[in-house]
Amino acid sequence: MAFHYPNGKKFIFPKEKTQPSIKKENQPSISYGKRGMTLEEDLNETNQFYLASGKAVIHKKPTPVQIVNVDYPKRSAAVIKEAYFKQASTTDYNGVYRGFYIDFEAKETRNKNSFPLQNFHEHQLAHMQQVIDHKGIAFVIIRFSSSEEIFLLPYSPLRKYWDRMKSGGRKSMTKNEIMQDGYKITLSLQPRIDYLKIIDHLCPAADDRTF
Repeated sequence: MAFHYPNGKKFIFPKEKTQPSIKKENQPSISYGKRGMTLEEDLNETNQFYLASGKAVIHKKPTPVQIVNVDYPKRSAAVIKEAYFKQASTTDYNGVYRGFYIDFEAKETRNKNSFPLQNFHEHQLAHMQQVIDHKGIAFVIIRFSSSEEIFLLPYSPLRKYWDRMKSGGRKSMTKNEIMQDGYKITLSLQPRIDYLKIIDHLCPAADDRTF
């Protein structure tokens, strides 16, 4: 099956990833019984927990697709042979929490010491800026697969490093920069990735909208 972006460029499906549990520095690995889950799966499970417990309503955004070629090998089945994304994607998740509009992107990297900024796109940064302009909360959640670490990075520092790249600077954020400007999230049982705990910490200053 072939998918294409709005500009006609063919979409290449990413290779399947496996994701171990997170571990703290200088400590043995901690098993939570659900190894191999991707960041998206962990976040989807987290959001289901938030919804079921009445804490927040946050969902993964659907991707609009236009189907252009369907094969009918038999009457009881249809196989999509070719489709196009109707529009460029913005961010992965959005919803509402404590009266705040939440909007964020989730990314993983196998790099050990940096995160390539090419994993983001100009229209995603523009979308997050619009969220901030309308008093929402925008951020990214980044997972370093090799060290099993997860960070929440607010939009503001992401924009700073993006602008640095656009000005001819380095094309990635170092892990140390993410640690300095972001917030580490420890993987747990329920919820799996409790990112709202970080938002709770930031909410007293939320009216300043420094996200």
